[in-house]
Amino acid sequence: MLPAIVVFAITYVLLLVFSKYRPYIALVSALVFIATGMLPLDQIAGAIDLNVLLMIAGTMGLVALFIDSKMPALLADLVMEHVPNVQAAAVALALFAGIISAFVDNVATVLMVAPVALEICRKLDTNPVPIIIAIAVSSNLQGAATLVGDTTAIMLGSALDMSFLDFFVYKGRPGMFFAVELGAVISAIILAFLFRKEKGRIVRSAQRTQVTNYVPSILLVGMIALLICASFIPNKPSITNGVICCVLLAVGLVHNFLLNRTAASVIEPLKAIDFETIGLLLGLFLMIGGISAQGVIDAAAGLLARAGGGNLFVLYTVIVWASVLISAFVDNIPYVATMIPVISGLAAALNVDPTPFFFGLLSGATLGGNCTPIGASANITGIGILRKAGYTVKNSDFFRIGIPFTLSAVIPAYIFIWLVFGV
Repeated sequence: MLPAIVVFAITYVLLLVFSKYRPYIALVSALVFIATGMLPLDQIAGAIDLNVLLMIAGTMGLVALFIDSKMPALLADLVMEHVPNVQAAAVALALFAGIISAFVDNVATVLMVAPVALEICRKLDTNPVPIIIAIAVSSNLQGAATLVGDTTAIMLGSALDMSFLDFFVYKGRPGMFFAVELGAVISAIILAFLFRKEKGRIVRSAQRTQVTNYVPSILLVGMIALLICASFIPNKPSITNGVICCVLLAVGLVHNFLLNRTAASVIEPLKAIDFETIGLLLGLFLMIGGISAQGVIDAAAGLLARAGGGNLFVLYTVIVWASVLISAFVDNIPYVATMIPVISGLAAALNVDPTPFFFGLLSGATLGGNCTPIGASANITGIGILRKAGYTVKNSDFFRIGIPFTLSAVIPAYIFIWLVFGV
């Protein structure tokens, strides 16, 4: 177990220090886990979340067609017509991303909203880095609001046999949705404060951009609808969402080829897929699989469960804030999967209602990823988009928004959940 912890810790330090080489660092570390046997060969396939990788690839290609159609430019014009300055535009885009993310995967949300933000920033000649970061962290926040918003929410809903409506009202009390939205309101105020200097007035263009092709927009809307519908299908294949995104990309590529009759109409959208981001995620999946195989996550979960002793509020507090800390560095899916049975057993042994512990786990684990640029797939995706657009994201750029956003979202939810379910 100790060698796995050492390799994992060194890798994360290198990822934070050498941001330009993150994909290569993660892949080399993954090879170390495999070569040393810390990640057994028969567990490699299970460690890779192929659904996420396929979804990113499919959505990125589809978004490239979306951008070429000039629809993001039109949406940027519409946003600019209704907000007075850059500060309001940044907050509005973050809230818009949050609303979508309550029903669609966080990564897909970032991939759809980021092009609009980039277009607005291009027209206003302003730095898009903080706005894209705000969109990413807002997407992570709202993933816990509904049963279909994030994989961790789906896992918890399954464990507690919750319906879609149970996230709104659970056991006759306001549910997880309201805890998240309370945090969303406070975090929106924090974002407005962080962007307080962005008071540059928006000059409205005399003429709106003309969209050249509506098919990519129809495919994106169709993707949202299909992802929502798929979330209600029980026992579906694990790669369902990824297949949906890739099939819609294939449809878009065929249409684009029939429209233009050139090889470039197919090749250029495929070239827009950010394989560096995919490589980074692949490496992280394998690393996390390695430390999981070595029992690190199980040990951390056991330690967390024992830390609260017999005091329920202390135990609840430890679960929430330890989940925030751990999820800042470890993918929250294996962590939540491990903690669900731990919390179930703990609540049974103490003969108490496990609801506040489960909701605290979901809140802390979902939002903890916003603390670091590599703590959540949405963050990695947003930074990858900025990199492809020619912008460098420093760790300080992310921490300046991610950390206060996380605190402003977690603290209200932490108080709300305990007052509603714990007291």
